[in-house]
Amino acid sequence: MTGDGSTRVLVTGATGFVGGHVAERLVGLGHDVRAMTRHPDRYHGFGTAVAGDISDPESLRRALDGCRAAYYLVHSLDATDFADRDRVGAEQFAAAAVGADVEQIVYLGGLGDDGDDLSPHLRSRREVEQILRSDAPTTALRAAIVVGDGGISWEILRQLVERLPVMLTPRWVQTRTQPIALADALTCLVGVLGRQETIGRAYDIGGPDVTTYRDMLITVAHLMGRRRIIIPVPVLSPRLSSHWLNLVTDVDMTTARSLVDSLSNEVVVRDHSIDSVIGTDAMPYRPLAFSAAAAAALAAREHRLRSAVSHATA
Repeated sequence: MTGDGSTRVLVTGATGFVGGHVAERLVGLGHDVRAMTRHPDRYHGFGTAVAGDISDPESLRRALDGCRAAYYLVHSLDATDFADRDRVGAEQFAAAAVGADVEQIVYLGGLGDDGDDLSPHLRSRREVEQILRSDAPTTALRAAIVVGDGGISWEILRQLVERLPVMLTPRWVQTRTQPIALADALTCLVGVLGRQETIGRAYDIGGPDVTTYRDMLITVAHLMGRRRIIIPVPVLSPRLSSHWLNLVTDVDMTTARSLVDSLSNEVVVRDHSIDSVIGTDAMPYRPLAFSAAAAAALAAREHRLRSAVSHATA
């Protein structure tokens, strides 16, 4: 604890989509947030910037000094050797956290059944979780798509709808998934902080809707006022699907391939025990439906774009 009763928390990945929002939420709750970044002089987000790099153990020890808790929200999806990088990073971070007497690490990984033939990306997410839980006091959350302005998976959905009147889509558009609104993911991530009973556990988190990528595309098209025709084409290989996403959306080729490989895996909530951790009898935890989450993400994007225009013309 710090002198004013707040908890000093390190947030890794603070410049990323989820990490930036976690830092903002924690600051709003009165915590003393340390935002870890390789370039603290360029950081303009919430919390106090501290230098740190997952590949540099000494920098991790300095960044974690004095912190009671830490959020591990980094991954190397845009690198071809992401599994090796993330494995080493998790091992080094766990060791540094134990050395700094950190009482809890909160990690966000991916949904997916252990018995399934998981994609390399989802296998890596599960491996990182296992390393952290084995080597350090860790609470793990597992999610599918986090629906919010700026999230990679959400941006792919939005951009496909925006740019393609007719979509010749791969078979993975029929894969079942269980997206979660950004606001609900943040509620879960922040809600487990300081909860001793959650340490060593893994929790599935998701919204109330088990849906398919095709149905999500249709819902987003309706919200955007666009009429879209979706035609699944079974002959599109993962490689061709990756090129398709890279051509139509802003996602880079390496990330596209990693994501496409994961889209064939069903990612749904199997365990609902997070409900009793986050909610109470008086105030049950009720996550947003996908349509409401998508509408909120579209509204946040519109607000962001309007604000950018206002600042540019001021």
